[in-house]
Amino acid sequence: PARGASRAMPAALVRRGGLVGGRWVDTAAAFSVQDPASGEELGQVSDCGAAEARAAVRAAHEAGAAWARLPAKERSLRLRRWYELMMENKEELAHIITAENGKPLKEAQGEIVYSASFLEWFAEEARRIYGDVIPASAKNRRVLVLKQPVGVAAVITPWNFPSAMITRKVGAALAAGCTVVVKPAEDTPLSALALGELANQAGIPAGVYNVVPCSRQQTAAVGEVLCTDPLVSKISFTGSTATGKILLKHAAGTVKRVSMELGGHAPFIVFDSANVDHAVAGALTSKYRNSGQTCVCTNRFLVQKGIHDEFVEKFAKAIEKELHVGNGFDAKTTQGPLINEKAVEKVEKHIKDAVSQGASVVTGGKRHSLGKNFFEPTLLSNVTTKMLCTQEETFGPLAPVIKFETEAEAVAVANACNVGLAGYFYSRDPAQIWRVAEQLEVGMVGVNEGIISSVECPFGGVKQSGLGREGSKYGIDEYLEIKYVCFGGL
Repeated sequence: PARGASRAMPAALVRRGGLVGGRWVDTAAAFSVQDPASGEELGQVSDCGAAEARAAVRAAHEAGAAWARLPAKERSLRLRRWYELMMENKEELAHIITAENGKPLKEAQGEIVYSASFLEWFAEEARRIYGDVIPASAKNRRVLVLKQPVGVAAVITPWNFPSAMITRKVGAALAAGCTVVVKPAEDTPLSALALGELANQAGIPAGVYNVVPCSRQQTAAVGEVLCTDPLVSKISFTGSTATGKILLKHAAGTVKRVSMELGGHAPFIVFDSANVDHAVAGALTSKYRNSGQTCVCTNRFLVQKGIHDEFVEKFAKAIEKELHVGNGFDAKTTQGPLINEKAVEKVEKHIKDAVSQGASVVTGGKRHSLGKNFFEPTLLSNVTTKMLCTQEETFGPLAPVIKFETEAEAVAVANACNVGLAGYFYSRDPAQIWRVAEQLEVGMVGVNEGIISSVECPFGGVKQSGLGREGSKYGIDEYLEIKYVCFGGL
């Protein structure tokens, strides 16, 4: 496709203003949204600030009582309609994602289906918010437990899954009876605004779903409002651990409920007992999906010495054969651009550091000729735990391989970090599978699987990878308060 093909976005779903109280709001200032593949401007979006954030919070607060009182069945029907509209507009929504995020169109289409599935799931869960009746200690009492919405939820989302990270949070919040204010990433606001257009069409009442897009310069001010305004009862954030800690400090002032899905450093262990071909296939998808820009992407490969050389050789061949770098709108592309040049520079830094300490570049290793944000899928061998790429999350298409000897050694290396989101390992030894699955210090484990995210399953981490869980039957609990009611004098 022509370099400008990504700019031909679906006019019916492209919105440039913030969404506050059901109205599209333009601001005096605007910021540029760019195509990471070409660097061309996709358009200008309203640059909301503290004033717009406060207005959105109040709109959500004012809409909250009526939304919470709405019968669960009615909330369910509205969410279901929103889901249906997303599926009806799947191609248009995917086009927006590829334009502003750069991921291959096929991956963007998959994200929309995944994203919509959260609205479908929580539409069903809305009708299953059950309380309890507890046997009382006195015969003249009855004890009840009610579950009620926490109130206004501020939702702060990243650019790597600009649709799914919103619906995974918002679906649960709205099903519980909460209202939301969404602050999308400055790189990818158009997806959040398109969801707002469909929410309006689905009959989501004014003020229940609000969006305040803003530039990087306004992010701190908007984030502070969302975390400190006393009308906000809940913060849900997906992003870096460093930013999560800042938000936690702000939220502490008014003791808000928080959900944090923060950074990862996922290990991928391949034991001698593994099926090497299956492990290579899993490694390819786990590492290079979205060009390595997902929080559950493998960041460190640990391969046992007995099959190390075979794995590296087959992995390199698979990378060279299966992965194709290009514009996301090209049907052959599996690897789109990184989100910006800063992301590319971090990959370069990690490779340079590893090579300076003795690592070998098996394949890739440099920027791609297509443009400044494109990078070759890279595989490193002879990697040690002293290198930056095994100490920090790269968030790019870099696969470093460490050779290990014993199971205990691999588990120790995998756990030697302060985060624990996802972990993967391949083995055909049942006893080993149980041991390692239980010992890995992560919130999610993939055993002989490289892709583990699913709407039915609880998503979240341990250590400094965050607090709480999203998706699954547990996800809605993050937006509910438990109230104990004691009836006396009976």
